[in-house]
Order: sequence, then C-alpha cells, then structure tokens
Amino acid sequence: MADNKNFADKCDCSVIHQDIVNKVKEKMPGEENLYDLAELFKVFGDTTRIKILWALAESDMCVCDIAVLLNMTQSAISHQLRVLKQSRLVKNRKEGKIVFTHLMMSM
Repeated sequence: MADNKNFADKCDCSVIHQDIVNKVKEKMPGEENLYDLAELFKVFGDTTRIKILWALAESDMCVCDIAVLLNMTQSAISHQLRVLKQSRLVKNRKEGKIVFTHLMMSM
C-alpha cells in the first residue's frame, strides 16, 4: 500500500517539458503577491472570522449585534474585526454614536 503512495508522488519520466515549465513560470506571480495571498488565506482559516464575514454579507452590523449573533464577547469580536480590517476585508462607518462594520467592495 505504501508503495502505491510513493509511486503517485514520483514522476518516472526523464524528459523535462521545458515549454510547459517556461509558460507556467512566466505566469507565476511574484513572491510578494504569493506571500500576500498566503496571508489572506490565513485570515480565512478561522471559523469565527468566516462567520463574521458571512453575517456582514447579509447586513452591516455593529460589534454588539455580531457578539450576540455569535454568542461571543464584544472584545473577542473586536479582535477578529481588527484582523479583518488589517486584511482590508471590512471597513467601519459611523452613524451617530454607533459604528457599523461592512464588507469592503472590490472595484
């Protein structure tokens, strides 16, 4: 059984398809872009942040409302919102004394 797994991970051909390698290499994003993408995927790696994003896709919400919805403290929600803001996924807007968080719209 282990031999089959090793077989799947190896390529037994000795020919390098340089045209394919070059084509893919030309389209490969730069290291900085790949790093930024990896950091963005880390943001999506937390279920609380995914729940917050889902909720904000339904409606703009204040921290208090999100905390009640997710049965968490306002402090915990604020911490997660800070991560989402740093990743430029959400933004705040103020209406009087209430601060609403909303999803960033891509242009």
